Amino acid sequence: MYRAVIGLEVHLQLRTRTKIFSACPADYHGAEPNAFTDPLTLGLPGTLPTLNREAVELALMFGLGLNCDVEGFTQFHRKNYFYPDAPKNFQLSQYDRPIARDGFLDVAGGRVRIKRAHLEDDAGKLLHPTYAPYSLLDLNRAGSPLIEMVTEADLTGAEQARAFLTAVQAIAQSLGVSDATPEEGKMRCDVNISVHRPGEPWGTKVEVKNLNSFRSVERAIEFETARQSRVLTSGGRITQDTLGWDEGGGKTFLMRTKEGEADYRYFPEPDLPPLNITPEWVGRVRSRMPELPAQKRERYVLAGVREADAETLSQGVPLGRFYDEALASPPAPDAQKLANWLLTDVTGFLAAREQSIRDTGLRPAHLAALVRLIDEGTISGRVAKDLLPDVMSGQDPETLVQERGLTVVTDTGAIDAAIDAAISADPATVEKVRAGNAKAMNALFGPVMKATGGQAKPEVVRERLRAKLGL
Repeated sequence: MYRAVIGLEVHLQLRTRTKIFSACPADYHGAEPNAFTDPLTLGLPGTLPTLNREAVELALMFGLGLNCDVEGFTQFHRKNYFYPDAPKNFQLSQYDRPIARDGFLDVAGGRVRIKRAHLEDDAGKLLHPTYAPYSLLDLNRAGSPLIEMVTEADLTGAEQARAFLTAVQAIAQSLGVSDATPEEGKMRCDVNISVHRPGEPWGTKVEVKNLNSFRSVERAIEFETARQSRVLTSGGRITQDTLGWDEGGGKTFLMRTKEGEADYRYFPEPDLPPLNITPEWVGRVRSRMPELPAQKRERYVLAGVREADAETLSQGVPLGRFYDEALASPPAPDAQKLANWLLTDVTGFLAAREQSIRDTGLRPAHLAALVRLIDEGTISGRVAKDLLPDVMSGQDPETLVQERGLTVVTDTGAIDAAIDAAISADPATVEKVRAGNAKAMNALFGPVMKATGGQAKPEVVRERLRAKLGL
């Protein structure tokens, strides 16, 4: 039986106004190809880089969020290689003096150590038209600020890798460091993976490049674990290669043999002096940091939210922000009941329509009011569910209840009349109940609620049903 040993390299595009080494705007998404370039991006002779302070401080904040050491000297190096989408023929990256190092992140399955996180500039993008004998080059992305985070080989499976990436995404989004959206290319992942038998030395690793979804990471790990195990079991050997991932075929493919460190010919960038990250600078950055997901999760649990729900709310940044606003709406609703509605009814409504919460008119105060109306006994849960589509469109539930006369019916006379009608219409069920099958009473409960328009108080209906049936 072979076990996997996995390390991840995560690239996050930082949320800065300009590119990392020039004043060229960084928000190129949706623009015409090659519209966001400048002499430095194009690698023209005589151009000199100027380091973006905002990128440095976002990287410091991200490092602190990963429990890294960020103080001391950091330096940029030239990483030399030829790619057609890198006009300079080198990448400005960090070699032996990364901006953050020696951190960790605790996720399901154990602690994952962070070896380093360093700043670098992104390359452009090659486009390959179907069946065309050429490729197209778009340099809008070239020069965008990236932070690359490298873990130690502490991960052991696909599920743990996904949990780790979800936690990293939540930290980046909570801090405002990066949008961290894989679908937009703002969060990309490379997987280093080898397999070995317990008690034996680790095997030769391969690298699977440029995975742009968490699902792809999971599938690539599962495929490579199985493939390498088959090769070794049959007496073959694993070579240190760089692989691509074929999403449609669900398999890896060879891209190139893996470069060694010497192939990149690192040397210090002569046009950028080293930086000294002082404790005072770190203190200023730390003072600007918002609440981290782990802190938010702890706060939710203390407020009475179940552990699993608190985890979900703390990891989903837009959802967590919405929940916080709703919870702060006076008078504050019950924390767990609010979480139930947000994570079940609202999320289900959104999933059925393939929407995000930002695509609707739902207001935090309105969801809080809906939960309070149920909790106070003003409306039933059934009525609340019927109102949800209107509340999702932006309407106030309290106004809807008043205008439509939807308050709970507690008049026992009206409830008794509905019960008598239900009993007369279904004598077979009445006989089952009186014969000892108490659960059969549910068949009478539904028609009574329907007859009262879902407005009868469920507790009163059940109490009156039991009395009528002599239970």
